[in-house]
Amino acid sequence: MNIGLKRKVMKKIEAIIRKTKFDDVREALDAIDIEWFSYYDVRGVGKARQGRIYRGVVYDTSYIERTLISIIVRDKNVEKTVKAIQQSAYTGEIGDGRIFIINVDDAIRIRTNERGDIALYNAENEK
Repeated sequence: MNIGLKRKVMKKIEAIIRKTKFDDVREALDAIDIEWFSYYDVRGVGKARQGRIYRGVVYDTSYIERTLISIIVRDKNVEKTVKAIQQSAYTGEIGDGRIFIINVDDAIRIRTNERGDIALYNAENEK
């Protein structure tokens, strides 16, 4: 890495949301022109201990199924991305999820070898 080259800082936004809110979040991200992200089905363990009864059998719900969304954005898109996730994932109930914002030092587009935040978007489509 060239120390003398000043790169724009990017952010990785990871959001853990309810599986039932995934389509709402995806639509909200699309509405703000966040067109690319990764998502994974994940499980977590929370503090809330609750048993659900289904057909007379008690099921432990402490293992919670969620969706993890991972997005790398330029600094200028961080706040609108977080706001879109917060508003679309919100139910007001315990278990709505968490959002994490992490610094990303560099990105490289494999096809073109572009580095930095230009690797996240197509410059010709920039508005």
